[in-house]
Amino acid sequence: MSEHLKRLNAPDSWRITKKTTKFVAKTAPGPHNANAMPIAVWLRDTMGFALTAKEVKQILKQKDVLINGRPCRNPNMGIGIFDIIALPRIGKYYWMLRDVKGRHKTVEIDAEAAQTRLCKIENKTTISGGRTQLNLRYGANILADNTYKSNDSIVISLKPEDRFKILDHFPFATGNMVMIIGGKHSGKVARIVEIVKTSGSVSNRITLEDEQTKTRFDTITPYIYMIGRETPAIANWGIQE
Repeated sequence: MSEHLKRLNAPDSWRITKKTTKFVAKTAPGPHNANAMPIAVWLRDTMGFALTAKEVKQILKQKDVLINGRPCRNPNMGIGIFDIIALPRIGKYYWMLRDVKGRHKTVEIDAEAAQTRLCKIENKTTISGGRTQLNLRYGANILADNTYKSNDSIVISLKPEDRFKILDHFPFATGNMVMIIGGKHSGKVARIVEIVKTSGSVSNRITLEDEQTKTRFDTITPYIYMIGRETPAIANWGIQE
């Protein structure tokens, strides 16, 4: 399988120039879908930390880039919503978010904020011994008690000494705050007004109220990401531009 993609075919969410060169790095299979931005594209085209693909590989070889607390060595590894990117050697830390047009948006944060990560619970399973396993949206699995539910969000620690320890919990419930991560309302921060359950394989419909305009709109559960209870837990979540 090719590790490159024609620039003209690159997702618009990457926000890269389309005619400078013929090819660009292609997202490798991993925790995100094909629209996730390869770390090589982020380092070179978005942030300017490297000028060439060769420089990208040199940076990664030295383990200077951490994604969610782990060194990244693969230039094609995709980064997506709420991933934490750390460059500790130069003291730079970032969140990957989305703007209202569904494009990747890099937001700089401090070193303390980079020690935690917000994760959506895709589902949960019962494993041997009757233990509950939470299956998170970006591919990780952790053991927890049975109080957590699908579509909830949890804040986990990325510190090596207590990695994956659950620090906070934002339930999927009426009145709580979400960020929209897909569809025409992508990037908005809103409050859940009503959860309408549907039968069969159709996603549940969610009625929300925009925190800025106070207007109401509908979306579906795959497009919501819990980010707080009565108020958003982090002021930077939701890029309105």
